[in-house]
Amino acid sequence: MTRTGVRIPKEMDRRRRRLAATLSVALVAGVWAGPLGRIVAGDQGPALASRSSYVVREGDTLWSIAQRVAPGEDPRPLVDAIVSVNGVDAGAIVPGQTLLVPSAG
Repeated sequence: MTRTGVRIPKEMDRRRRRLAATLSVALVAGVWAGPLGRIVAGDQGPALASRSSYVVREGDTLWSIAQRVAPGEDPRPLVDAIVSVNGVDAGAIVPGQTLLVPSAG
């Protein structure tokens, strides 16, 4: 008997337990499918680099932006990526302009 005093038929109780077990197995399989699929396929990570935005300040250049975003790294690849992603010329950026800045995800 349950708390309410209503008796649950054994067949309904079995169905409920079977449904709970099936859902649990499906959940575990779903959680494991993503990482295992990547391992089997040899995926090395996301194909697209993540991006952030940067609002150009007075006196900024693409070079200074690249140095600010990735200090201690060679700014040339990042400058090229910023130009490519935004379709801008190095001397044509203006204060207040928002640039997408690719990053190594």
